[in-house]
Amino acid sequence: MKDYKGMTVDSLEEETMSKETSRDRIIIRTSIIGIAANVFLAVFKALVGVITNSIAITLDAVNNISDAGSSLITIIGTKLAGKEPDRKHPWGYGRIEYLSAMVISVIVLYAGVTSFIESVKKIIHPETPSYTTAALIIVAVGVLVKIVLGRFVKKTGEKVNSDSLINSGEDATLDSIISASTLVAAIVFLLWKVSLEAWLGAIISLVIIKSGLEMLRDTVSDILGQRVDADKVKAVRQSVRSFPQVLGVYDMIFHDYGPDRLNGSIHIEVPDTMTADKIDELIRNITAKVMAENGVALTGISVYSVNTQNEKAAVVQKEIAEIVMSHEHVIQMHGFYLNEEEHIIQFDVMIGFGEKDRVGLFRRILGEVQEKYPEYKVIANLDTDYSLSE
Repeated sequence: MKDYKGMTVDSLEEETMSKETSRDRIIIRTSIIGIAANVFLAVFKALVGVITNSIAITLDAVNNISDAGSSLITIIGTKLAGKEPDRKHPWGYGRIEYLSAMVISVIVLYAGVTSFIESVKKIIHPETPSYTTAALIIVAVGVLVKIVLGRFVKKTGEKVNSDSLINSGEDATLDSIISASTLVAAIVFLLWKVSLEAWLGAIISLVIIKSGLEMLRDTVSDILGQRVDADKVKAVRQSVRSFPQVLGVYDMIFHDYGPDRLNGSIHIEVPDTMTADKIDELIRNITAKVMAENGVALTGISVYSVNTQNEKAAVVQKEIAEIVMSHEHVIQMHGFYLNEEEHIIQFDVMIGFGEKDRVGLFRRILGEVQEKYPEYKVIANLDTDYSLSE
C-alpha cells in the first residue's frame, strides 16, 4: 500500500490548485475557440439571410451570436469560480460555474422561444425566399463547422467536468441540426417550390426549448445539491476500506462546492482495542489517501467502536439485525456496539426515502428491539440515505 504519512495538507492543496489552474485554462481556451467560430458563422449567415430573405438562416445567425455569448459567459464564470476562498466564502467560488451554466440554459431557452414566435409570424404571413448557390454552400459549411465544434466542446467539457462547456457543446450540436434542416428546406423549395421554412423553424424551436429546459433542470439540480455519482461514492469507500483497521464505512455525506470540489464526512468502524494515537494516525492517513486518489476533502471522520472481545455481542448483533432488516425500506444497520458494563446497546438504522413515515418506522423498530432486550438501554440513531441508492 502507498504510504501517505509524508503527505501534508498543504502539499495536497497545492496539487489540487495546480489541477484547477490547468482545468481553467482548458475551459477558457475552448470557449475562445467557440467564440471565434460562432462570430465567423454569424456574420456570413446574417449576410446570406438578408440576401435570400430567409427567416431560417437569419435566425440561425442570431443563434450563433447567442452561442458566442454563451462561451463568453463560460469564460467569465470560470474566472470568477477560480477566485481564492476568503472570509465570507471559505469554501471558494466554485459554484459560480453552475450559475454560468444556468445562464447559458436560459439563453438557449430564450433563443428557442423567440425563434418559435418568429416562425409562427412567418407561418401567418409567409414570405418567398430566394436562394443562391453561394448561400447554400455557406449553410453547408456552417453545418460541418457546428458538428465539429459541438463534439469538440462537449468532449472537452466532459473531460474537465464543466457543465458550461457541456451545455455549449450540446447547443452547438442542436445548431448543426438547425442548419442542416434549413439546407433541406432550401433544397425542397428549389425542387418543388414549396416553402417549409416557417414550419420547420417552429419545429426546430420546440426542440431548442426542450433542450433548454433539460439543461436548466440539470443545472438547478446541481445547485440544489443532488446525490453524488455512485462511482465516486464507491471509489471513496474503496480507498477507505483499503486500510486493514477499517472494518466498515458508513454515513458518507458529500457537499458539492463546484465541479471537482467535493468535501465529505464519513463514519468508520474500528476494533475497540485501538488506542487514541493509532486512531489519530489512521484518520490522518485516510484523509490524505482519499484526497490523493479521489480529490475529495474529508472534513470529518467519526469512529464506531466494534466489539472484538465479547462473544455475546456477535449473537445480539445478529438478532437485532434480523429485527431491523425485516422491515421494508430499511437499507442497512451499522455502528452496533454492546456495552455490558453499562447495559447499553447502540446502533444506527438507515431508512430509505421510499418510506413515507421514516420517523414512525424508526420508532417501531426501536420499540421492537427494546422489547427483545428489556434489560438493556437501547440507543439508536436514524440515518438518512445521502450517498447510497435504494
